[in-house]
Amino acid sequence: MRKIELLSPAGDMERLKMAVLYGADAVYLAGTDFGMRSFAGNFSPEELPKAVKFAHDHGVKVHVTVNTMPRNDEIRSLPPYLEQLQDANVDALIVADMGAFTMAEKYAPKCQRHISTQQSIANYACATAWYELGAQRVVLARELNLEEIRIIRENTPKELEIETFGHGAMCVSYSGRCLLSNYMTGRDSNRGACAQPCRYQYALMEEKRPGEYFPVFEDEKGTYIMNSRDMCTIDHLQDLMDAGIDCIKIEGRAKSAYYAAVVTGAYRHAIDDLIAGHPVDPVWRDEVEHVSHRIYSTGFYYGYPGQYTEHSRYIRQWQVCAIVESCDENGLALCSLRNKFHEGDELEVVGPDVRPFPFTVPMMQTTEGEPLSEPRTPQMQFYLQLPCQVPAMSILRKSVDLSAK
Repeated sequence: MRKIELLSPAGDMERLKMAVLYGADAVYLAGTDFGMRSFAGNFSPEELPKAVKFAHDHGVKVHVTVNTMPRNDEIRSLPPYLEQLQDANVDALIVADMGAFTMAEKYAPKCQRHISTQQSIANYACATAWYELGAQRVVLARELNLEEIRIIRENTPKELEIETFGHGAMCVSYSGRCLLSNYMTGRDSNRGACAQPCRYQYALMEEKRPGEYFPVFEDEKGTYIMNSRDMCTIDHLQDLMDAGIDCIKIEGRAKSAYYAAVVTGAYRHAIDDLIAGHPVDPVWRDEVEHVSHRIYSTGFYYGYPGQYTEHSRYIRQWQVCAIVESCDENGLALCSLRNKFHEGDELEVVGPDVRPFPFTVPMMQTTEGEPLSEPRTPQMQFYLQLPCQVPAMSILRKSVDLSAK
């Protein structure tokens, strides 16, 4: 069976390490310029080579987004930036602008060129045209169904790789081409600064009644005009592979390291189960419910998803308590605190290649060996006895409903 590449988000170094260690085949990230997620941590010129080295040392490729549409006054800074990316040994550049695409060939010829979903590639003629211009991969428009993708695959050169989004937030605008954020807040979504106004809760105010807010609703539950669900295809990976998709992409460079770890790990195990000819272990499907998300759908893969007429709030039912820095063969773990918990709490452990398991927190110790019932200081390091040895970067979490009310 052909193997599909798993491409995970890396908003900063911690998220990159999580994605790599939890099983990504490749990660995508941004430098300090020309990226579509300006509020992710991103990577400075000093950090980027270190990030690439860490990924390459673990056999993971690095794709860098250069997918904004540069303005005239930015063009002069693009060649040295592209040269910087090549010098850092990145594997591929994700571009949307034709000028940036042609400049990448000149100034970063060792890097593959992938065409961003911002180009809204929706047919095989367009995909083939990009291949003939020198693209090694196209990221298809999110609005395509599996049959349309299959037709594109059948009518494009076999050397052209096809990438699609498989998990994460969906946009209410066609392939992310939205001016709502720019209009309302001055933050341009097409230049990496989307304020996500489609997630706001709106009310109506009549001109002569300032301060009086009237609800906007279609029924007693509210309005659904911009009520997009998140995408989840972990139950349908076989269909994606059968359609000829070469790479499945997890959305979320602005999301947490915990999100990058858990979602990457879940998809890694599901893909590996399918490749091995085994049924997917249900625990990995359950794992994607352990991150902050809106109600899931399969996007457009099986046709138009229709309007969702329930709540549009995020589900947040798990919280990270600590990260395992190291763990000896007896299960004694050096941990770093993220959120408060105390002796006697029921926690779960999930880690790189670790099937989630519960345990009851015992008495802990400070790094000086003093008894500790409740670590309090953020990032504080302490020792905790686990039932077994787990890898570094494993996560301790607890069930706590933080969903918006």
